[in-house]
Amino acid sequence: MIFDNSGDNTQSPKNLALLLKDKAKLLADQPLQSVKNKSGVFVKYSYAQVYQHVVELAFALKKLGVKKGSHVGLISDNRREWLITDFALLSLGACDVPRGCDSMGVEIRFILNFADCEISVFENARQLEKVLEKLDECPNLKTAVLFDYDNHEIIEKAEAAGIHVVNYHYLESDGASLSKEEWAEIEKGMEEVTGDDLATIIFTSGTTGTPKGVQLTHDNYLAQNEAAHKPLNLMQRGDTWLTVLPIWHSFERAFVYIVVELEGSFAYSKPVGSVLLGDLAMVQPQWMNAVPRLWEAIANALFREIKKQNSTKRWVFNTFIGIGKAYYREKAKVLGLTCRWHYYPRFIETLMGIVPFLLLVIPHFIGEHMLYKKIRAKFGGKIRAGISGGGALQKDIEMFYRAIGFNLLEGYGLTEAAPVTSVNLSKKCRSGNIGPALSSFEVRIAELDENNQPVPGTSLKPGKKGVLMVRGRQVMKGYYNNPEATAAVIDAEGWLNTGDLAMISYDKELKIVGRAKDTIVLLGGENIEPAVIEKAVNTSPYIERTCCVGQDQKYVAALIVPDQNNVSAYAAENNIYYDNWENLLETKEIQNLFKSEIDSLVNAKTGFRACERIFNFKVLPNSFELGKEINGKQEMVRPKIFKIYKNEIEALFKEV
Repeated sequence: MIFDNSGDNTQSPKNLALLLKDKAKLLADQPLQSVKNKSGVFVKYSYAQVYQHVVELAFALKKLGVKKGSHVGLISDNRREWLITDFALLSLGACDVPRGCDSMGVEIRFILNFADCEISVFENARQLEKVLEKLDECPNLKTAVLFDYDNHEIIEKAEAAGIHVVNYHYLESDGASLSKEEWAEIEKGMEEVTGDDLATIIFTSGTTGTPKGVQLTHDNYLAQNEAAHKPLNLMQRGDTWLTVLPIWHSFERAFVYIVVELEGSFAYSKPVGSVLLGDLAMVQPQWMNAVPRLWEAIANALFREIKKQNSTKRWVFNTFIGIGKAYYREKAKVLGLTCRWHYYPRFIETLMGIVPFLLLVIPHFIGEHMLYKKIRAKFGGKIRAGISGGGALQKDIEMFYRAIGFNLLEGYGLTEAAPVTSVNLSKKCRSGNIGPALSSFEVRIAELDENNQPVPGTSLKPGKKGVLMVRGRQVMKGYYNNPEATAAVIDAEGWLNTGDLAMISYDKELKIVGRAKDTIVLLGGENIEPAVIEKAVNTSPYIERTCCVGQDQKYVAALIVPDQNNVSAYAAENNIYYDNWENLLETKEIQNLFKSEIDSLVNAKTGFRACERIFNFKVLPNSFELGKEINGKQEMVRPKIFKIYKNEIEALFKEV
């Protein structure tokens, strides 16, 4: 059964630069950006001001050599200048190649070199220094633009190495001198940019994994903009979004354009508790995006605060949170807001929920005035909804927000689909799912064969588990310079294999139930390629096999299969006494051996990001067996491993 959601879309201009131009004309004096100055006060920039800065910067960048088709690096975290630079590049028909300031030098150098970037924008000199560490790995880079022109020693070093370094603010000043004719020339160039032109190349994993640069076009994003009107129909013109996520991440990047499309504004904050809570109170936003880990951190901060209170206040909190959860569940039944994974008439559930719901109305009313609205006030008091994306939202965290009446939507996507594939409807949010697919997509749940690959042409009925396949205008143009990888995920009919196991409900909502591909997505939204970590760990003479785990968790952990001969020899050489093999593996000396081996092989010096390090592990006594944990090609069959070692894996993520 294929679900085609098309037909609900609102028509957009033919490219993203013209979108901003149209909105600047319509909303000239309305704020688009709010930026905190050195005094801690938010300064607002209107649509007209931002558009003027975009045109002026586009003029300056054009003089610098940027033209249609150029690939320009953009190594920076979220800030006012990022959006202006992005739209300036889009105005010229150029394509940016983004990454954040937490990226390692090896990542930045690879990305800039692989994407053929002759010009790159850097947040500060420290990011440029990461290129200078091994400049031979980035031979094409000729010009660097710095948002913060802050370290003359590094700048002089770059100039000596043949890289021309430009102060971003000088470019802004240079652009401010353009004439009416030159302004008209930039706007004429905007008209020449087509929907099929590249807007960005986003690399989906660190360079320790197989690098894949996702090519996303103007039309990929415009299709998403058009489809966003329906699920986000609670949004009103002028609503403010508090932005806290890394802008190079595809989830946050998508909302740069969606918020402009929906005529809202941005206020820039940071995902740091003390900063975030203060900014929420100051800005009083209506919307906020965050990864599951941040929503969990906010909830846990409230729980810790309650634990410090006296027993009466703790009892009040726990009692009314319980009432809030029960009230939400029964209200969902009455209003038809539960997911139907098997068919039954809605009225049956309504009849079952009406009496409990009515009994909870008064207790809930008391809880609203004693507790719920006080907690919601910590979000600024005007929030319409929050959106969780970049990983699975934990059920208990979701239910906490439901209990206090906070409208927390859950979305799903992947960079290859620009990335938002589905999101809960803001006016009709059902829990336990990721919402219906956006109207820009066709979706189907494909049956899997014995090798965990989708069976061509199959489409399962609601309630049946298979791999989620999507097709539509949001699907990427392909991986940059990697046709083989593109062909592996997009079939001849244009269906993108998401790699996620899913079900679809009788009301067309989607639910992710697992992974069909190897990539691990942590709670913080980080994509981890386990095979590369495993390959590194397996070089230890004491380790036979490694299986990394951590989907929807805070960190990566691993199941370790030891090399029995070498471990036994190590025990003999070091006079470690033991009764049997299983007991040996539990000794402090052997546990320390494995920890030392893992830490020495997976760390920053060996090219791994902090999120890729193995935080916890379990040593298994027996080798993986053919037909059980491994297949005929000696490859690990991860779904079977996850099932067989379910208890061991769960123990790896229990709070210590």
